[in-house]
Amino acid sequence: MECWLMFSDFLKSLSILKKFLFINLLIFLVIGSLTLLYIGSVKPNLIKNKTSKHIQIINNTIEHILRLNIKFEENDVRKFLFSTRFLFQNLDRVILLDNQFNLVGDTDTLDLDPRSFSNRLDIVQLEILDEKISKKIIETKNLDKEKTISLKDILTDYSQSRDYGKPFTFTQEGYDQFLLTTVKSVILDGNNIGYLAISENANDIRSAINERKTFILRTAIFVGIVIFIFSFVLNKYFLKPIKNLVAYTKIIKEKSRKKTNIHELKKRNDELGTLSTSLDDMTNELQKRISHAENFSTDLVHEIRNPLTSLKSATEILYETENQEQRKKLIDILNHDVQRIERLITDYSQMLKDEVALSKEKMKKINLKLIARSVVDDFNNIYEAKRGIQIILKHSNGQEEYFINGIENRIEQIIANLLDNSISFSDNNKKILVEISKNERAKVILKVIDEGKGFKETNTKKIFDRFYSNRPDNFGEHSGLGLNIVKNLVDLHGATIYASNNIIQEGANMEITFPKA
Repeated sequence: MECWLMFSDFLKSLSILKKFLFINLLIFLVIGSLTLLYIGSVKPNLIKNKTSKHIQIINNTIEHILRLNIKFEENDVRKFLFSTRFLFQNLDRVILLDNQFNLVGDTDTLDLDPRSFSNRLDIVQLEILDEKISKKIIETKNLDKEKTISLKDILTDYSQSRDYGKPFTFTQEGYDQFLLTTVKSVILDGNNIGYLAISENANDIRSAINERKTFILRTAIFVGIVIFIFSFVLNKYFLKPIKNLVAYTKIIKEKSRKKTNIHELKKRNDELGTLSTSLDDMTNELQKRISHAENFSTDLVHEIRNPLTSLKSATEILYETENQEQRKKLIDILNHDVQRIERLITDYSQMLKDEVALSKEKMKKINLKLIARSVVDDFNNIYEAKRGIQIILKHSNGQEEYFINGIENRIEQIIANLLDNSISFSDNNKKILVEISKNERAKVILKVIDEGKGFKETNTKKIFDRFYSNRPDNFGEHSGLGLNIVKNLVDLHGATIYASNNIIQEGANMEITFPKA
């Protein structure tokens, strides 16, 4: 378990490319080990298959010899070999020797010269194969170049071994030959009367092994080349761009001004290009939000500082004065400033929530006339009785519908904030007009026209800034964020908002142009 944890920690410390190469190396080593085991098992299995055939022929031949009572004499053996030659047609040599290791029959040459069975070898491998137990005892003899081993030498060792009486197989491997020979003693009435040997040229075994080795070597080289090419491609086209993205994030984190190739990565047509584009867009959006939050925090501190200063001064005076009329005025001031701070905090929190929610909301086709009617009715129910302010909804054709692509509750928020702002600047018993129309391009236009004080600034774009300073005396009811929120919501819908003073009469005009649905 501990070793596995160490191995896991080691892998985690490596880069992706090093992980890939290391894992491939392990796989390569495992496959190589299995391949070596396979190659090592091929030769014994091939020898065993041939040996099984030898043993079968030997047993059948011995059975015939014993049944026919063949004596291990040259003439009898010659006649027997000639009559049973069809049994040995696929074999190189079938050799019979008496119990003194003298040659008495040979299907190859029928030569009595023992030297014909001697082979000059550098390495001789002796493999003893037990047919029943399927166990192999391998003995290797390193010989001098001048020394020769004959069949007689093999039989001498065989007759003295504990495997005497069982089939005995040995190989003779030289530069240009691979001989496979199987011998067995012939027992009659408990006595050894001779030996039977089958010798076969098994160069096909060597060829099969060499073919497998060549195939494996070529496969290994091919796999190695493929891994190298894949590693190169992986590094150049995938890992290096990822490293660049990581470097880009570090630069953003450290607020460094170092140049990056993020724009080159964005040009890619694959997933990395999409990721780079998303990352860059997200980074830009985060930077905007951070800048927005920093500026907003600065403005908020500035706005809160004034009512806090007023609260502090009023509190000190209230603590010292005993004049009831003055104390009442000071309490009104305190209440006014508390409302102001409360409104600032409430609207600020709502704005932060809106910014998070806006990114998750989806637009749909909605009827602006129905939404405006609902908001106007709600405001009339409150302010017509309270201040005598009447809000009138007007549209060019009573049957015509005015569809836009938008978020219904956000459109309600826009209209409500505009009406709230107009009411703040309007005296009692005034009228506010909400007008819906279409221009020549079939774009829907929403106007809110009041009879209030209008704008003092010639540049009316300033009124959409946070904490707009041109406020009425009852500012405690407002934070100065209403029109800024309206501007953000209008931008979200891809619309434009324009503010101006009424030319004919006193008051202000707010005009929003929505894109064609």
